[in-house]
Order: sequence, then structure tokens, then C-alpha cells
Amino acid sequence: MNLKNLLFASVIVLSANASFAQDTKIATHLVTINIPEVALLDLEFTGPATSTAITLAGTAPTEAGSPMTFEDLKAKNSAIWMNYSSIVKGAASSRKVTVAVTSGSVPTGLKLTVLASAASSDGKGALGAASTALTLSGTGQDIVTGIGSTYTGDGPSKGHNLTYQLGYNTDAATDYANLRNVDLVGVPLTITYTLSDNL
Repeated sequence: MNLKNLLFASVIVLSANASFAQDTKIATHLVTINIPEVALLDLEFTGPATSTAITLAGTAPTEAGSPMTFEDLKAKNSAIWMNYSSIVKGAASSRKVTVAVTSGSVPTGLKLTVLASAASSDGKGALGAASTALTLSGTGQDIVTGIGSTYTGDGPSKGHNLTYQLGYNTDAATDYANLRNVDLVGVPLTITYTLSDNL
């Protein structure tokens, strides 16, 4: 057998061994798992209305010599619920919700506060903790902190109930002289909630 034929026979034998060596009692393949980051926030209205617009007002006196008050339901509203879904990055990551007045301003002599309830029992995960009542301003303030990977449930009565209260900035003795009549259009404020990463 010449050298050329010998080399050809060796290539055939090696090729056959390589093809047989691929099948063994163990086989593997690669699986890639992807968990997308999620950051969604929504405000839901309790009741038949589809808008989340609310109106707050003082109660005018009906007897001469009596003051305007901000102690009844005209000056308070708990119709808005805050829902969110979150998947955070990394083991130590967390998020927060901030609130600010982003358009308009509270009339002189008055303040507008908001209080978030504890999260409803519909959600799961690291739901976060609500703050005490906040006096709203143009500066963002943390209303819920410590949010991790979680969901609150969707719709009214899910997540955090938001209670708005209109009242005197300090007290009637200090602020009454600053009150001014506002026409039927009222003083519109835009209240903005933002879900963001803790930096």
C-alpha cells in the first residue's frame, strides 16, 4: 500500500471515530433566563368617575360672625388609590415613590397634605413603607420607600389609599386674613407621583 492510500485510510478511520464520539450517556445545552426590569405606577379612582380629578373646599359659615372651616368632607378626599408593579435590579436595590406639586400652588394661608395608607393585602413582595402625612410643595418628597420586587394589585382598593386634606397653613388666628375668594374655576394643582430607583 502506498503512502497516499495509507493517509486516505487514516482520514476515514479518524472521521468515523469523531462521529461515533458525539453520542455519550450525557448531553447538555444552554438555557438563558431573562427577567425584565419593571417600574409601573398608576392612580385609580374609587367610584363611577373615570377621572382622578378631585375638588377640595372650605365650608362657608351660615351665621354672621362664624369662620370658614376646613374640618368636614369638603376639605378631605380619600378617593385615589396608588398601584405599582416593580422588578428591581440586584439584591440590594430598592425604589421609592415621591410626590410633588408640579403645576399651580396652594392659595396663601392654606396647606394641602397627603397621607398614604399602608399597602392593602392584595399585593405581594417588598411593598415598601408609607410615610407620615406630607405637606405638599413643589419639592419632591418620599411618600413610600423601600419598594423592592413587588406588585400591589390593580384598581381601586388596591395598593396605597391617598388621603388629601386642605386646611389652614398654621391656624385660623394666623392665616385667616390671607384667605381670598377663588372663582368657580378654582385653583388647579397638578400633583405628580414618581416611582424611581433609590440613588
